[in-house]
Amino acid sequence: MAESDNIVVETAEKIFADLADPQTINNNKKGSWQAPLWQALSEAGLPLSWVPDDLGGSGASLADGFALLNAAGRFAVAVPLAETMLAGWLLAQAKIASPEGEMTVLPASPKDRITLDADGALSGRARGVPFAKAAKHFAVLAHGKDGVSIALVDASKGRIESGLNVGYDHSDTVTFDKVQPVTVKPAKDFDQNTLMLMGGVARSLQIAGALEAMLDISVRYSNERVAFEKKISKFQAVQHNLARLAGESAAALAAATSAADAIANAKSFDDEVYLEAASAKIRCAEAAEKGGAIAHQVHGAIGFTSEHILHRFSLRALAWRDDFGSESHWAVELGKLVANRGADELWPLVASR
Repeated sequence: MAESDNIVVETAEKIFADLADPQTINNNKKGSWQAPLWQALSEAGLPLSWVPDDLGGSGASLADGFALLNAAGRFAVAVPLAETMLAGWLLAQAKIASPEGEMTVLPASPKDRITLDADGALSGRARGVPFAKAAKHFAVLAHGKDGVSIALVDASKGRIESGLNVGYDHSDTVTFDKVQPVTVKPAKDFDQNTLMLMGGVARSLQIAGALEAMLDISVRYSNERVAFEKKISKFQAVQHNLARLAGESAAALAAATSAADAIANAKSFDDEVYLEAASAKIRCAEAAEKGGAIAHQVHGAIGFTSEHILHRFSLRALAWRDDFGSESHWAVELGKLVANRGADELWPLVASR
């Protein structure tokens, strides 16, 4: 890891440790921690990490931003940091300057479409948009007769139907009815799959971070909890479960960081990047389900209580599985890619990574 990567992650982790301690947040039911945390992140320039200096951002590398997202996952950060980073990155693809404040991206599902008409107005519906209710602006990928465009939209112009994901974070439905964007520009050599893959890798890194935290919490608990006059970490069944959880965490981290590295070093979202990104989303989504179940099994009944912090990580990891395409969606799409290339091209594609 380069020195700059360490600086970005260290800065973020200090902010998270000071203002986003999971136990403190878990005990704060009013959400008063959100504003100070967002202010600190904004002052450090982290939400606009992927936005170039000349467009109002920090100008950090893709690798820096990916490392930041993994750190955010380790703290189960429940503010639109990843969403604002993705929105800034999307706007930068069309050389659109990013405004201050919270943002999110539309659409957040491969099946949804936003259209751009001849008058430059946006119409359509996007479901499961993370933190749409908290966003001040939307970065929108829209389809028109001349191809794909990227738009910056005032969030107050859309109709927002509030919703919650399984982690109790906002996952809303946004509807546009001939909404005029603040700015709209054509996006050459860009498509919705690219946005979904980028979002999928972001979520994969967050899931991997959450699994790391669940492993640490579970190991610590097993060394503290005593049953039948000895620590439960001494029982073979518990040791076996912890080993399985460590395996799921390691697999998720390896898949997510490999995909992040592929994107950071690629010139375009080619088939090799597609393979890495789709595989990461599939593997990390599977690990979220299996790893979360193991962690709760180690904790027993106490892990299901609202007072314990474990659910902050397990539920968010499960919620992140579906954003920007579920594992079943990407499994089908990955199968289509392999089938279209032909049997003789499968091994060269896999071996190239």
